[in-house]
Order: sequence, then structure tokens, then C-alpha cells
Amino acid sequence: MKIIDKDGKRIDGKATDQEIKKKLKEEDPILRNAVKDENLEEFSPMDPPDAYDTERTRVKGVDMNNLNSLLNGFIHEHTELVKIVDEFDQGLNAFKEAKYILDENTNKIFNRFFNYFDTEILPHNKKEERYLFPVLNERMLESGEHGLDNITAIDLMEDDHVKFIQLGSLIFNFLGLAARLPDGHSRYLVLDIAYHNGKELVELLKLHVFREDNTVFPLAQKLLSAEELEAITQKIESAQPAS
Repeated sequence: MKIIDKDGKRIDGKATDQEIKKKLKEEDPILRNAVKDENLEEFSPMDPPDAYDTERTRVKGVDMNNLNSLLNGFIHEHTELVKIVDEFDQGLNAFKEAKYILDENTNKIFNRFFNYFDTEILPHNKKEERYLFPVLNERMLESGEHGLDNITAIDLMEDDHVKFIQLGSLIFNFLGLAARLPDGHSRYLVLDIAYHNGKELVELLKLHVFREDNTVFPLAQKLLSAEELEAITQKIESAQPAS
């Protein structure tokens, strides 16, 4: 079944993998919320900044080797997250190469990802939203570290969190729906949508982690006092269930 035309565009109007990556690379609103460098040159719309360029996203005046233990803890959790996301990405690629026939190995990879998504990624995001983000957002607004309409990097990160839930739910539900469809053509189309939503989720998760590790958490180190970071740490520890 022909999905891509001779120019590399999808006939059904959905974005290809390359288009998704290009869009995410070109649209990097976090850069607008990083601490400004007086010598930072303006960008041309024809030559946008690289979303993964640490030289442009790095917060000035922060020693990344001496971050607060709370912030280092968030980064450490991201390290495991990226490994799971990379495995899920490989599983998606194998799934597509197999013409959306789910084998035992790919099924294990998908199950491991969705279990991790529910038990680790969502709680990690809620921990950020409940304890770190409110205080950091206040400090960003006070310091002028925001864009138009007082939009800060925190607003963007929380928007990402919502998108994760939406995409994760779509992928999981489409995979389940496809298994119940008797028609092979319809099943293929549903699985194709699940695949492309999966690729978009992978790219969003990776870019989100990069932005938090290289911009949001360093901004927290720069804008929050040691007392504020300690208070956040105490609240998180108090909320953890006793082991």
C-alpha cells in the first residue's frame, strides 16, 4: 500500500519521520527563555537554531558539575528515561520494518515502555509540576526570565507533559484497537497512525529532557536559593511513601 509519494510526502497528509524531526529541530521556544547572552546573534527564519545546541541553550554562570542534589536527582532519572525511550524507538522501527506485525520481542519492548511511562515518567512529571515548577516559575517572572504574556519555560515544560499523556494514550489505544479489527487494510492504517504518534512521542521526550537538563534545571540552580531548594527537597521526601 502506497503511503509516501515520489516527493517523500505522505498521501494521507500526516507528517513523515523526517518532517517531525525537522519541525522539532526548528521550533525551539525554550531558547527564548534561557538566560540571555548579550552577544547572541539574531537568527534568520531560513537558518533556525539547532534545538540540541548546548552552546546556545546553556545558562550562563552555572557550574553544571556542582548542581544541587535535587536537580541532579531529576537529571539522573532522565538518564534511565532516555534508555527506555531509545529502546521504544528501536521497537517502533522494527515494528514498521515488519509491516506492523507484532512479534514477541517488539511486544515486550512496547509493554516495558508503557509500564515505565505509567510508573515512572508520569510520577516524575507530577513531582516537577507539584514541587519545583511553581517556585521556579515565580522566580522566572520576578527576574524577567519570560517571554510575551509572561510565558516562561515552565509553561512550555508543562505543555509538553500534557502532550506526553495525549500521545501515550493515543498510541496505546490505537494498538489495542488494531488488534480487534478484522479488516487488514483498516488494521494497517490504525497501526500506521500509532507508529507515527510513537515517533513523535519519542522526539518530544528526548527534546524535553534536553531542555530540562540544559536550561530549566540550570535556571533553577541560578534563580532559587539553597534554602528554597532544600525546602522543595524536604517536601518531596515527605511525600514519598515509607519504604
